[in-house]
Amino acid sequence: MKLIISSVSGEPIYEQIKTQIRTAVLDGELKAGDALPSLRKLAKELRISVLTVTRAYNELADEGVVQNIQGKGTFVMDKGNELMRRQLETQARASLAEAVSAAKAAGLPLEQVGSMLVQEYRRQR
Repeated sequence: MKLIISSVSGEPIYEQIKTQIRTAVLDGELKAGDALPSLRKLAKELRISVLTVTRAYNELADEGVVQNIQGKGTFVMDKGNELMRRQLETQARASLAEAVSAAKAAGLPLEQVGSMLVQEYRRQR
């Protein structure tokens, strides 16, 4: 797994790390039991602070994607995929609810909102 960090994207670096690791788990690139790079090693590779990597790993652990084992490292959890999918679905529903509220406030018809959703979905693939 190769992480690519952009300092100009506007997204915090720890979020970029989380997103890429989460995607690697969902895509099967990282499997249950796989070890993530050590905090220091990843920080050195990406030329960022160890604290930034620590925050990303800790938040992934809070989400149930990985498990931090003191003295051994950080490993992908067995149930990470299912738990992560449920959490991402909840997050998507909340974002869609917010988008629907904005669309209704703007007076956009459902068909246009659906079309916008399809366009955005395809744009991000």
